[in-house]
Amino acid sequence: MNGLRYLLDTNMVSDLARHPDGRVVRRIAAVGVERIGISIIVACELRFGVIKSGSQRLARHVNLVLEQVAILPLEPPVEEHYADIRNTLERAGTPIGPNDLLIAAHARALGLMLVTDNVREFSRVPGLRVENWLAESSETGPAP
Repeated sequence: MNGLRYLLDTNMVSDLARHPDGRVVRRIAAVGVERIGISIIVACELRFGVIKSGSQRLARHVNLVLEQVAILPLEPPVEEHYADIRNTLERAGTPIGPNDLLIAAHARALGLMLVTDNVREFSRVPGLRVENWLAESSETGPAP
C-alpha cells in the first residue's frame, strides 16, 4: 500500500490492455507504476472479460497488465464504506451497480483516487475522488 495513490477501474485497465501506447499508459508512466493499483474486483471483471471473449491476444495483454500492477485485496474497513455508500445512494434513489459499489468502497476506504471513464456514476459517491485519464483533460469528482 505504501506509495499507492490511484486505483484503476476496469475500463482504464481494459484501455491499457487494448492500447499499449495510449493515454492510460502515458499517464501511468508520468505518475509511476508503483503508485497504481487495481481492486481484486477489477481483476475478476478482467478475467471474466477474457474468458467471455475467447481472445488469446486479449488474454496475453491482460496477463501482462495484471503481472505489473498491484492487485489489492478487499479488507476491512471496505465493508463499512460499502454499507455507507450503498445506504446513501439507495436513499437518494441513485444506486450504482454492485461491482462499481465495491470498487468505489475499496478506493474510498484506502483513500485512493479512482481512475475511471465512468465519472458520471462514480461522482455520485460521497467522499470519493475521481479522475478520468481518457478525457482530454482529467476530470476530478468531489473531494473527500
